[in-house]
Amino acid sequence: MRNPGRLKLGYYPLPSSEAQRLRDHLGFPDEPYSALDPCVGDGSAFQKLIEGSTALRYGIELDAYRTEQARKLGIGVLQADTTEVQCRVDSLSFLYINPPYDFEIGNTNNLRMEVVFLRHTGRWLMPGGILFFVIPQRQLSRCAKTLAEHFEQILVYRLTDPESVKFGQIAVLAVRRLRERRLRDKELELHTVQLETLAEQKELPALPDTAEYRYPIPASPAATFVYRGLPLDEIEDKLLDSGAYRQVKRILLRERATVRGRPLTPLHGGHVGLLCTAGMLNGVFGDGELRHVANWQSRKYTQTWQEEDEGKNVRHIREYFSHECAILWANGLCQVLTHEAPQAEDAESEAAVAEFHADRTEHPADASPSKVIVMPVRSSVAERNAEF
Repeated sequence: MRNPGRLKLGYYPLPSSEAQRLRDHLGFPDEPYSALDPCVGDGSAFQKLIEGSTALRYGIELDAYRTEQARKLGIGVLQADTTEVQCRVDSLSFLYINPPYDFEIGNTNNLRMEVVFLRHTGRWLMPGGILFFVIPQRQLSRCAKTLAEHFEQILVYRLTDPESVKFGQIAVLAVRRLRERRLRDKELELHTVQLETLAEQKELPALPDTAEYRYPIPASPAATFVYRGLPLDEIEDKLLDSGAYRQVKRILLRERATVRGRPLTPLHGGHVGLLCTAGMLNGVFGDGELRHVANWQSRKYTQTWQEEDEGKNVRHIREYFSHECAILWANGLCQVLTHEAPQAEDAESEAAVAEFHADRTEHPADASPSKVIVMPVRSSVAERNAEF
C-alpha cells in the first residue's frame, strides 16, 4: 500500500450502492443476532448492510475519529487493533469484512491482511453463519484454502461501482461450514483450485441487483469482545508528560525562539525589519478591519539568465535567499509580501485584488471570507513594516 493509504489506515469504504445490492442477498431473522464489522470505519457501509434488521451491531476500528462516527450510528465500536481482540468462538451470525489491502508486518509471517483478518475473525462465526468478504480479486487465491476449508455455498461476484472497479474488488458470499461436513483432502484441494481459478478469471459475473440466492442469517445471543493490546489513545495523551519524551523532545523538535520585554527605546523601521525577517514578530496584530495574522519565513530563489560568450550561449544560475511575509486579514484577504515580483504578476494580482473588493461591495452577502488573493509587493523591509 502506498504511504497515503497507510496514513488513512487503509480506509477505503464500500460504496453505498454496492452495500445496498449486498444487503438484498441477506435473509434476516425475526430474533436478535450478532453482527460484526472488524474494519467498521465510520460505519456507513455496515449500517447499510443490516439496516432495519434486529442485529446486535458490533465493530472494531483503529482510528479514534472514525470510531466516534460509527458510535453515533448506534454501533458498539471497540477502538482497537482487530488482531489483538479476542472473542468466543462460534459467537457471531453475520460477519462483514472489508480489510486493509496491504501486507501485515509483525508476527504473522508478513501475510496479506485479507488472510489475517479472515483467519482471525472467521472462527468467531458460528456454523451456519454468513460471511460477506470484500477483497481485490487477485487476493482471492491467497484466501482460497481458508475459504474452501471452513466455508460452503460460496458465490463470488465482481463489484461494478467506479470506486470498486478502481481496486478490482469482488464480494465473496459464503456460509460457515458445519464441523461434521468437513471436506476430505481431495475435495478440499479441488475446491481450493476452483477458487484460485476465479482469482485469475477476467470476467466474473457482476453483483446482481436481484439476489439469485438469499443467505439466511441465524439467530444468536450477544457477543463479547476483549482487547488485549495497548490503549493507544491513552498512551498518546500521556506521552507529553513522560520523562522519555522530555529527553528526546530537544532532539526531535526545534523550539521556536521567543522574545519578550519592552524595548529601551522606540524601534525605527530598520529594527522592525530585522525582527520581522528573523521571525520574531509572527502573530496576530491590529484591531477591527486591520486585524491580521503575519508570518515571516526565509525563501530560496533561483535566478537564471543567458549571455553570449565568444559565440556561445552561456546559461547562468544564481541561487539566493530572501524573506517573505504571509498576511491573512480579518476580512479574508490573503497577501504574500516578497522582495520583488515581475511586472506581469503585479498587474494580475492588483486586478484580482480590485475584483475581490468590487465583488464584496456589490454582493456583500455572497462574499466568501476564504477567498485567497496572493499579492506580491515590491518594497524595502522598512517600507513593508511601516504598513503594519
